[in-house]
Amino acid sequence: MANNNFSRRKFLAGAAAVGAAGVAGFNPLVSCSGGGSQKSGSLVTGEPFKKVSDLFIPPLLDKAPDGQPLKAGVIGCGGRGTGAALNWLAAGPNLTVTALGDVFQDRVDSCRERIKADFNIEVPEENCFVGFDNFQKVIDSGVDVVLLCTPPVFRPIHFEAAVKNRKHVFMEKPVAVDPAGVRSVLASAKMAESQGLKVVCGTQRRHQRDYIEVYKQVATGAIGDIISANAYWNQNKLWHRNPQAEWSEMECMIRDWVNWCWLSGDHIVEQHVHNIDVINWFTGTYPTRAVGFGSRQRRLTGDQYDNFSVDFVYDNGMHMHSMCRQINGCAGNVSEYIRGTKGYTNCQNRIYDLAGNEIYSYPYPLDEAGTPMRSVAVNPYDQEHIDLVTCIREDKPINEAEATAMSCLVAVMGRVSAYTGKEVTLEEMLNSDLKLGPETFIMGDVGIMKNAVVPISGEAAN
Repeated sequence: MANNNFSRRKFLAGAAAVGAAGVAGFNPLVSCSGGGSQKSGSLVTGEPFKKVSDLFIPPLLDKAPDGQPLKAGVIGCGGRGTGAALNWLAAGPNLTVTALGDVFQDRVDSCRERIKADFNIEVPEENCFVGFDNFQKVIDSGVDVVLLCTPPVFRPIHFEAAVKNRKHVFMEKPVAVDPAGVRSVLASAKMAESQGLKVVCGTQRRHQRDYIEVYKQVATGAIGDIISANAYWNQNKLWHRNPQAEWSEMECMIRDWVNWCWLSGDHIVEQHVHNIDVINWFTGTYPTRAVGFGSRQRRLTGDQYDNFSVDFVYDNGMHMHSMCRQINGCAGNVSEYIRGTKGYTNCQNRIYDLAGNEIYSYPYPLDEAGTPMRSVAVNPYDQEHIDLVTCIREDKPINEAEATAMSCLVAVMGRVSAYTGKEVTLEEMLNSDLKLGPETFIMGDVGIMKNAVVPISGEAAN
């Protein structure tokens, strides 16, 4: 693993040229076509507000249309990979899963059993692969689509392989844990776009109908120019896995991956990226610098913080406050808030004028008693796959990789600022040579756990 001395110098020294990653001339404020973040008029940029017809909105059908059979391979068969497989199979007709891959046999077995139990689909045993090379074997097995659901440190490698082999992709967030990974995903995103491949990411709020309707209202001027924003993900601690005597060091960490920065990116990247992505989506731009702080108050596993607070600043002087916490017994809050010159919104389902009067409320479906339900008609986890299949079968452009990669980079910028206690800019992060994790992956002892250091902001050298 790269030295865990979280000094600002380390993050910026020897900065890699962006062009070397295949994204020469990349401007983070200009999107790829089809699903990237877009300038939404005077929300931040001062340009005229958008028309709804100018916004990228996924198809949002209740079920994907029938069409040619599509075979999917699942890479990463844990809880989220298994869930993604079931979401894929529920998305529409003529869909199947024909290959599974993971580094652990028990994960492959449990996913295979769940697919059989829920959809009566038997994944052939010869198409079930175990080991760090499982991803290439799944890709080479004859699938049309790959579902990338491993711990996120592996995502850039797997995405590049999928695109080079001309596969459509669903990939979970986050899509990278460091600047090197972000640049790789940006390069692969451009390659996917040039090949007409369809790419959907696990930032499911972009496929959630209440969020989309509020986004359309805000983008067309409902709250005027955006002047501030807040993003929150505060909850109890997530799960952890205690080491077992028969596990190697690598197995211990992968089975406990949400608690290790090199595998997950820390929870500001792994989890809070959802809320940061909503703000990026609604504003149509990205913050350009950050000053943050955080600490490790009660977490006993891994090497991560359990709380972050970051002030993200935009070129026009606007601020977004980002707060995330995983500590039991504290106030919970998973939400977003955007304030404009004419009103404000919770981004999900309501818009208010400056006096606090509700001017828009999302029309949720009614239950049998005629009472509005609190959920959208289609589960957004299913909707992601419905939209992916629809775009494949109707050849509609969709490529969310760049937008998700940039939201990850914004989260990494906040993490680095909190770890170091220093101001960090988006340009510095885009060009940083920071790369987390070992150079090679082996299921053995790699010297990471015993050398792990929890960053202490302000103590690192400049």
